[in-house]
Amino acid sequence: MVRHGAAVSLPRGERGTHYIEQVQRVAIVGSGGSGKSTFARRLSELTSLPLIPLDNYYWHPGWVTTPEEEWRVLQSELASGDSWIIDGNYGGTYDVRFRRADTVIFLALPRRVCIPSVVLRVVKNWHRSVQAEGCPEHFDVSFLLWLWHYPRDARPLLERALAEFASQFTLIELKSRREMRDYFASLN
Repeated sequence: MVRHGAAVSLPRGERGTHYIEQVQRVAIVGSGGSGKSTFARRLSELTSLPLIPLDNYYWHPGWVTTPEEEWRVLQSELASGDSWIIDGNYGGTYDVRFRRADTVIFLALPRRVCIPSVVLRVVKNWHRSVQAEGCPEHFDVSFLLWLWHYPRDARPLLERALAEFASQFTLIELKSRREMRDYFASLN
């Protein structure tokens, strides 16, 4: 569903092509395991917009995080460009991206889809660094618990940020893998 204030239909055919040509700064958000990184890569290929995967900047070898103050500054620098696709959640800095975005794509998939996706990603990429350099995939119980509690704890924070900045961007909320596929089909 595409929303800008009131709900409107997903762009189709020439309208979809015209719409995607106007897009310059896209923030992709959603639960872990929703497919943000894969979706962002595909959208970047279709639009030729530069891709900024936040995990690559936030995580340092050994799963060491970037300090909070440094992270805000770095993300502000990343979002200062004229065109980009930024994929990643990082709820404490939604405002940095949402102030600059012309489009926010919210992958609002249920946890019954996201948790198995994360488990599959870990199994498939065991001990390989796919999220960030020097950060090999492993089972992280605290991350699985975060995913489980995402609807209660993290999603309300995202929804408040979306509401706060809603007048500044077009919001596209996709609730299933099928809607994600249909979105890309509408752009061709």
